Amino acid sequence: MAHAHSSSAHDHSAHDPARFRRLFWISLALTVPTVVFSTGLQDILGLAGPRFPGSEWIPAVFGAAIAAIGGRIFLQGAWAELRGRAPGMMTLISLAIVVAFGYSVAVMFGLPGMDFWWELATLITIMLLGHWIEMAAVHGAQNALGELAKLLPDEAEVLRHGEPVRVARAELAAGDQVLVRPGSAIPADGVVLEGASEVDESLLTGESTPVDKAEGDPVVAGSISSGSLTVRVARTGGDTALAGIMRLVAEAQASRSPAQLLADRAAALLFYVAIGAAVITLGVWWLLRPDDPAFVIERVVAVLVIACPHALGLAIPLVAQLSTAIGARRGILIRDRAALEDAKDLDVVLFDKTGTLTEGRQALAGLVAAPGVGADDALALAAAVEARSEHPIGRALVDAAREGGLAVPRASGFRALAGRGAEATVDGRALAVASSRYVTEHGIRLDTELVHAGREAGADGATTVFLVETADGAERVLALFAIADRVRAESAEAVAALRARGIRVAMLTGDSHAVAGRVAAELGIEEVRAEVLPGQKAEVVAALQDEGAARVAMVGDGINDAPALARADLGIAIGAGTDVAIESAGVVLASSDPRGVADTVTLSRASYRKMLQNLWWAAGYNTVGIPLAAGVLAGVGFLMPPALAAGLMSVSTIVVALNAQLLRRIRFRR
Repeated sequence: MAHAHSSSAHDHSAHDPARFRRLFWISLALTVPTVVFSTGLQDILGLAGPRFPGSEWIPAVFGAAIAAIGGRIFLQGAWAELRGRAPGMMTLISLAIVVAFGYSVAVMFGLPGMDFWWELATLITIMLLGHWIEMAAVHGAQNALGELAKLLPDEAEVLRHGEPVRVARAELAAGDQVLVRPGSAIPADGVVLEGASEVDESLLTGESTPVDKAEGDPVVAGSISSGSLTVRVARTGGDTALAGIMRLVAEAQASRSPAQLLADRAAALLFYVAIGAAVITLGVWWLLRPDDPAFVIERVVAVLVIACPHALGLAIPLVAQLSTAIGARRGILIRDRAALEDAKDLDVVLFDKTGTLTEGRQALAGLVAAPGVGADDALALAAAVEARSEHPIGRALVDAAREGGLAVPRASGFRALAGRGAEATVDGRALAVASSRYVTEHGIRLDTELVHAGREAGADGATTVFLVETADGAERVLALFAIADRVRAESAEAVAALRARGIRVAMLTGDSHAVAGRVAAELGIEEVRAEVLPGQKAEVVAALQDEGAARVAMVGDGINDAPALARADLGIAIGAGTDVAIESAGVVLASSDPRGVADTVTLSRASYRKMLQNLWWAAGYNTVGIPLAAGVLAGVGFLMPPALAAGLMSVSTIVVALNAQLLRRIRFRR
């Protein structure tokens, strides 16, 4: 967190909390004798402290040691700020230290007045304590990503000549076969060669429900397998999905949003306000109390310390880092922080239909059996015919039977009918799963119920196929199946969640108006753009943006949606899975769940509220603190010592840090 922030060369991410902790304890130990033997403090308190020959030198010796040991880190920071032409917090603290130190040395060598050693000692000690607490908070936010890295095992069991051999994870290479035991983490991205298991991929997608994995399915490094698997390694090290996620989040944490830039400018401006206030304080009190230089210097030091733009410099970056890490854990990958900030202002969310609101694969949408035929029996027979088919419609019937837990009989004599379906013999029955064209060409009469069902399915944009049986030279239709792109179970909830947040929802698709109308009606979407060619998607986004200067988010699967994702105010790529480097999107959702869009808006609004709260606190604290430190209430007997100024500045920083941590309690609606 750099504090003038136009340069991050010395931002606090480089500061180690352990270093501040060590310096704090050393400074505290040296501060105690400095305060105890300070004659100036004893005079103020009206106390007679311990005295012995030479004891008057103890505050000077110990105070100088504190300035050298504890003050050095602030002086180094100031040098870095001045070299980067971005004076800020470290420069102000260093000015206060140099002024207090120089004045105290001058008093030692004969300048009339009271030395400042105890003030200097307490000032540095309190500043070190504040920095230690702040750095612990900052590193806690940054290390949220490190928690992902810990999910990877240090070693893996590689099969060599059929025997497992333990090797370091770094030694794995593409093509290696790895044995993954129950309850252990998968060491690299790969494909399942043997075994079946439920795998927890929540680190990647944010979804807690385990995913079934069997032979041929892809798996990702760091996910936890509940069963035993043999995996062929495809990607290792920096090429894995987890490494890609960590890269994305690190880039997002390093990027700067409009709110961050505003805070940076305010922090830089505050430096000059502080210098101006210190100069005015010096001038006014020098005129009012020319015979009391100690008092004048004390006011100047107090102003320099309390005006440090510390809380202001921390207000935005800490919230931004936390929100990025929280998003990553939920499968919301922020490619740059400005994108997350934009999500709070969305007016319209435009969903691409296929692969986003729908699963992008054919599924059974309806089944009507002829009189006297059982629906389950008809589906089991159709699945038996299509068991060896690679056609999407055939796979849809087989999947529907499996999902329904039906016992599918074995078929023989399978034969594909080009453009018309497939036929096979099942339990001695000659059956075909055939298209409308087949039924028409063969002049097969349909029951009235099946005719109506076929018309309705066609009006909804579904494809109809028929189960036909040939017996005694006659053909009869046993059932009609409506096949359509399956709507995701979560899509209706996703649409409702966005509407509840006051956001319009629209749908975009290259499919026919009939298909688009069916999906839109099922999800409650009223704005539909159908029969749109891939090249025209960006134009639809532009047209929506032109309607009342609306801010539009485009949600797509990133395959042919790149121009539209780039054209939108916020591009959201959904269902990216292991492909986390989608260049055209500002936000990448690792899972295929469209409810992640509403989660993104929730995260954006919550983090922006925290940013505003922190900015108001930081700005308000300085508005009140600078005049008090300058001595505006001296007339009523209130004067703020520099040590109290340092304490208040540290408290303001800690308040901002703790308020940012409250973001961890964000409640998503699911």
